[in-house]
Amino acid sequence: MDIMEMTRELGKALQQDDRYTAYMLAKKANDDDKELQEDIAHFEDLRMNLGSAMSAEEPDSDNIKALDTELKSVYNKIMKNPRMIVFSGAQQALEKLVSNMQQIISMCANGEDPETCQIPEAGCTGSCASCAGCH
Repeated sequence: MDIMEMTRELGKALQQDDRYTAYMLAKKANDDDKELQEDIAHFEDLRMNLGSAMSAEEPDSDNIKALDTELKSVYNKIMKNPRMIVFSGAQQALEKLVSNMQQIISMCANGEDPETCQIPEAGCTGSCASCAGCH
């Protein structure tokens, strides 16, 4: 099996991981939440309007302040949505898994022994002499 085929197999294995499944379920719940999607679209519109207002030849500070206040309010509403809270947690867990995978691959690419990795989730104790528990 060549390296690219092994990489595809690793991708398939990743899709079987509980963290991936949780992320995909949370993403679908967010995508299906009409109110949340409307808030996200409104946030993006406000963000673009704020950018335009700030780059105007003669910026209107009152308008900029009002847009910024509304932008923060909509952002807070989005981030307090229970589905978004679940999604954010699932996304962070999946990103951590992928980051750990990248660290191990980088170790291998640098000629290090992947069995001595310092990633606690991979069973590390932090006692590796070669990297002194730096991860």
